[in-house]
Amino acid sequence: MTGPEHYREAERLLQGLMTERGNVYVEEGNEQVIGIAQAHATLALAAATALGTPDRSVPVREAVHGWAEWQRAAGVSIPEEDDE
Repeated sequence: MTGPEHYREAERLLQGLMTERGNVYVEEGNEQVIGIAQAHATLALAAATALGTPDRSVPVREAVHGWAEWQRAAGVSIPEEDDE
């Protein structure tokens, strides 16, 4: 799985446990789902961190592999001409 795929999977798992107010409902029996979601979120964070660019003179969209996919995973709409 890619970093954005891990991110989306964490979101998907947690959405099934959300209340109407957007809070995650923790109860006995769903700890395993929360743990799996946390693992996916951690892997997504590790991927995003690893893909960061130390060279600030290079535009992020050029330096980060999968930039457009990360933008979509984060819910950021990007103009079609900026898509990779």
